[in-house]
Amino acid sequence: MADTATHIPDTAPAPDAQAGGSAVDPPNNTPKRPRRTRTFVLAAIGLTLIASAGVWYWRSTAWESTDNAQIDGFIYPVSSRVSGHVTRVLVDENQYVEAGTVLAQLDPKDYEVAIASARAALASDDASAAALRTNVPITSTDTASQLSTAQADVANATAGLAVAQRQVEAAQATLREAAANDLKAQDDVTRYKPLAAKDEIPQQQFSQAVNSQRATAAAVEAAGASAAAAEQTVTQARARVAQAQAQLRTAGTRPEQIAAQRSRAMAAEAETQRAAATLQQAQLNLQYTTIVAPVSGVVGQRSVQPGQNVSPGQQLMTVVPLDSRNLWVTANFKETQLQHMRPGQPATISVDAYGRTYQGRVFNIAGASGARYSLLPPENATGNYVKVVQRIPVKIVFDQGQDTEHLLRLGMSVEPSVRIR
Repeated sequence: MADTATHIPDTAPAPDAQAGGSAVDPPNNTPKRPRRTRTFVLAAIGLTLIASAGVWYWRSTAWESTDNAQIDGFIYPVSSRVSGHVTRVLVDENQYVEAGTVLAQLDPKDYEVAIASARAALASDDASAAALRTNVPITSTDTASQLSTAQADVANATAGLAVAQRQVEAAQATLREAAANDLKAQDDVTRYKPLAAKDEIPQQQFSQAVNSQRATAAAVEAAGASAAAAEQTVTQARARVAQAQAQLRTAGTRPEQIAAQRSRAMAAEAETQRAAATLQQAQLNLQYTTIVAPVSGVVGQRSVQPGQNVSPGQQLMTVVPLDSRNLWVTANFKETQLQHMRPGQPATISVDAYGRTYQGRVFNIAGASGARYSLLPPENATGNYVKVVQRIPVKIVFDQGQDTEHLLRLGMSVEPSVRIR
């Protein structure tokens, strides 16, 4: 009895039991909570997997992406347009410069001398052109006066020739008359001579006939001299007419002379223009001794040093613009990814260097695969041909205002994704 009365239970009653509640209820509720939690977790995992699968399916069908891509852009080579001796180089590698910034300076002394020489040549040619321009109206006036004089000389010479010809005609008539008188006198002498020898006529009559014949012979000689003189006068008059006509023909070339003088003046004007162009070229060459940045960007590949002699076209350095308008992405997509890709489709560009994403759009698709643009294109007309999926370069341009900090650099690796649906 004592043992029974003093027996103490091994376990104390639960608080709920002490409060009058049932001691069987807690064991019935405890296993239900882990079961529900597990169900919720499994349901969440399932929904997550379904959502991931949906996202993956949507991404795989609506987007095309590649990791074979990099940033490309223009690299502007800076070269000298004239030969010269480099006196200063004002920039260094990787330095940012604005467009128009002086990069290097050549010695300008040779070109300053060339400008002075060109100016002197221009002044000389300009003076010659001015003199020839003045000669044009002078030639016009002189030739007009020569033409009038020549016309007057021709008229006077022609009139003198007419007078001389009339004088010749008169002298010839006188000569013919004197010859006829001389012939008659000779006949008289011939007829009177035998009669005088027979004293059938007086000697005085015969002497008069002889004297008369001598007089007519002298008259014939004088008339012949006058006729010869008249012929000489005609010859001289004809020479004067010919000379006056030649002068008239020379004066008749007045338009040609004026045109020739104008041509010489125009040639002088052309020489003046050539000298002006030479001066302008010399001035340009002097400007070219100052080498400036063609665009804003970062200097690279600087190879020029002070004291170096450079020649035209020799590359001195390069300038890489950082404006996103001058940058683009060359993405080499597989040919199997281009079925639905078109210019203008939006794209996102993930840059490996910064972990940032930029927005852009497809600009165009190359006309050939990258293999075709390589130095040694593959020759597939062989017996060991293996079909390989080709990659086609796709140009993706950035939207405006995407790189305001100018962080992007040429050659950076990027992963573009193009939305095709």
